[in-house]
Amino acid sequence: MRTPVLTLLLALAAGTAAAQMTPAGLWKTIDDESKKEKSLVRIVDEGGVVSGRIEKLLDPEAKAGEVCDKCSDERKDKPIVGLSILRNLKQSGSDKTVWEGGEVLDPNNGKTYRARLQPVNGGKELQLRGYLGPFYRTQTWIRVE
Repeated sequence: MRTPVLTLLLALAAGTAAAQMTPAGLWKTIDDESKKEKSLVRIVDEGGVVSGRIEKLLDPEAKAGEVCDKCSDERKDKPIVGLSILRNLKQSGSDKTVWEGGEVLDPNNGKTYRARLQPVNGGKELQLRGYLGPFYRTQTWIRVE
């Protein structure tokens, strides 16, 4: 009788671990240069397509009501809080722990970059890599929930 219960518990634990290896959730962004907390970003998976919006600014120097005045698309002059900064990322065909093919927006300069997301450290952290040609920059975000 213990074997089926143990098997069920192991299956549930494996499912929980697998669920954490997704980028979906709430993340604390950490600036890769200053190492300061910048914002909270909510990442959602809608039908296999991942996107993310800024939910809250944590940087004490950020101004309430700040807008993306340097954005050049439909996000121009939109409030930073609520701004969509991750778009159209899909799970990699070859590596199921990587989401790529979309873009990330840097609201500080209004530029968009090719993006790659990979949960690491058991899903407790998320590596966000933004590419401009062969060059890239990586940030590590911390899971909040």
